[in-house]
Amino acid sequence: MAKIFCVANQKGGVGKTTTSVNLAAGLAKLEQRVLLVDLDPQGNATMGAGINKATLQASTYHVLLGEAEVKEARQRSEAGRFDVLPANRELAGAEVEMVDLAQRERRLKHALAAVDADYDFILVDCPPALSMLTLNGLCAAHGVIIPMQCEYYALEGLSDLVNTIKKVHANLNTDLKIIGLLRVMFDPRMTLSQQVSAQLEQHFGGKVFKTIIPRNVRLAEAPSYGVPGVTFDPSSKGAQAYIAFGAEMVERIKTM
Repeated sequence: MAKIFCVANQKGGVGKTTTSVNLAAGLAKLEQRVLLVDLDPQGNATMGAGINKATLQASTYHVLLGEAEVKEARQRSEAGRFDVLPANRELAGAEVEMVDLAQRERRLKHALAAVDADYDFILVDCPPALSMLTLNGLCAAHGVIIPMQCEYYALEGLSDLVNTIKKVHANLNTDLKIIGLLRVMFDPRMTLSQQVSAQLEQHFGGKVFKTIIPRNVRLAEAPSYGVPGVTFDPSSKGAQAYIAFGAEMVERIKTM
């Protein structure tokens, strides 16, 4: 049975897609079977995995509206050695079109049930908003991975996200829990980064992942080549950190 995790944070530019793509590739390197679901109409995870979003015959949009099965729509990321349920701009229309559909919050959950046995991990890259798409991700997931930068505004957004997760847990998905907070784009030279990091550890304790993802140019360059950073430059500090994070995730689910 696959473990389904959302990578979510309503704040934009915090490294959700970078984390989703590189965690998928890191887990694949550890011989895990992985499906990456792109729930963002920008389709950045799709492109980052090396799949052309302009030529999609079937996508997350068609799956959510019941026009295609996951098995028909998924594609293989040869660069990352994992499967992708791709997305493009069409997905933005799903927000409106799902309003009148039955079980609109659980469309993704029901679709993923058909491929549950095919994977060890299913990672869902959520858009930077608490929308119907994000709600579908949260209703389908066993847990949430929250990537965040160690800066003041990130702490403000975190409290909103935690409250949303609590509401979804109470009303729609009792399996949902916070798996952990991942510190990304970390610069140890900045005093504020160290202070916020210490605050997170003090406040959330064991919920903060031990792995810290450093600010890394190679991770930023990789998407322009359509390759996960883990594959693009395996020796870079960023790639090494995501492989370590993959190993930490494998260990963490053993205790779930």
